[in-house]
Amino acid sequence: MTFVFLKCPCSITLLLLIQVLLLQKFCRNEKSFKPFHVSLLYKNPVHVVDGKMQYLFDEEGKRYLDAFGGIAVVGCGHCHPDVVEAIIDQTKKIQHSTVLYLNHAIGDFAEALASKMPGDLKVVFFTNSGTEANELAMMMARLYTGCNDIISLRNAYHGNAAGTMGVTALRNWKFNVIQTGVHHALNPDPYRGAFGSDGERYAKDVQDLIDFGTCGRVGGFITEAIQGVGGILELAPGYLPAAYSSIRKAGGLCIADEVQSGFARTGSHFWGFEAQGVVPDIVTMAKGIGNGLPIGAVVTTPEIAQVLTHRSYYNTFGGNPVCTAGALAVLKVIEKEKLQQNAFVVGSYLKERFTSLKEKYEIIGDVRGRGLMLGVELVTDRQLKTPADAETVHIMDQMKEMGVLIGKGGFHGNVFRITPPLCFTKEDADFLVDVMDYSMSKM
Repeated sequence: MTFVFLKCPCSITLLLLIQVLLLQKFCRNEKSFKPFHVSLLYKNPVHVVDGKMQYLFDEEGKRYLDAFGGIAVVGCGHCHPDVVEAIIDQTKKIQHSTVLYLNHAIGDFAEALASKMPGDLKVVFFTNSGTEANELAMMMARLYTGCNDIISLRNAYHGNAAGTMGVTALRNWKFNVIQTGVHHALNPDPYRGAFGSDGERYAKDVQDLIDFGTCGRVGGFITEAIQGVGGILELAPGYLPAAYSSIRKAGGLCIADEVQSGFARTGSHFWGFEAQGVVPDIVTMAKGIGNGLPIGAVVTTPEIAQVLTHRSYYNTFGGNPVCTAGALAVLKVIEKEKLQQNAFVVGSYLKERFTSLKEKYEIIGDVRGRGLMLGVELVTDRQLKTPADAETVHIMDQMKEMGVLIGKGGFHGNVFRITPPLCFTKEDADFLVDVMDYSMSKM
């Protein structure tokens, strides 16, 4: 099958539309059609048609253990009955109202979400995605401080719009768009970084950027507590307190990107930033907030929120009542089923099993993460830490054939990303590790 690229601005959009339509027609014949946006993960894409809790099912009825959770999205489990019921009930009442009107589904969730935040973080703005949430957060920081400069980290991922692409620092996720006023600090990487686990030494680079790359003032500092796309990389201990101190002295606001690490995924805390003992000025979130529903949010203080009252800020679908009703059900399920505690217990057990596997196979260079947000980095040489990118893809394919789905990330694509639904059990963890063990033994 061949494609003709049209010489017009809409050619790429048209091509993507053609691919979607052809995927529906030719999904049973992978040799005839292999869309690039699907085949990046597996040689033979999985055609998923059903899901139940931590399991997915393909069109032939084969069951897969989902250890990726839709990229850290599915927290409660696929099609959790409480979430489904909340969505159906709200859909029968009203599907869309906008935030121009009062609606209990929107208000109830905003109140419940604010109650999960520390300090004075009590004002909620709803968006449709993490990208939108981070765009809004950076705009608020710039408006509040009157300064355009934003500092983020190398190896970070914050979204795919022009602004968030600027603070993203992974070349595979960046297009050549105009990106001004952005500075990327040294990544506090305990595995590959120059200073090991010394967070305060890494944080000095933030001060250096302020001193030598700006006028001495900054608008904000945006970070993930655990870098997701960057390879499940938890920031070195002590980094955020030191970095936040430098940013605030320079008049900037501290933004915590909790799109992947929020909503109990780390087990030890509800929010990833809490592990570093800091309270941000703005928190962004998406993914796990809705268990698959298209919803994101920005939470900040009343004082900072005032900057949006000087102009009209509006998001048509942000705060959709069906999404907020489902998201409120997610919060209730996390609490009722003690999913944060489960993430801690099962995640700790799974990390121990991965660590044992590391002792068995030289290809495993590092095991890291927290709760049910874990990373396993593969290398061909432990001393040189040479990325085993081809081996990573091969093992993933083998595990998929045996009924286990995982993700990959990192700059070189050599890190297994393990972010399953928070209902994951120790038995699931054993099966996951046993399948990985068997796949590695056949290398």
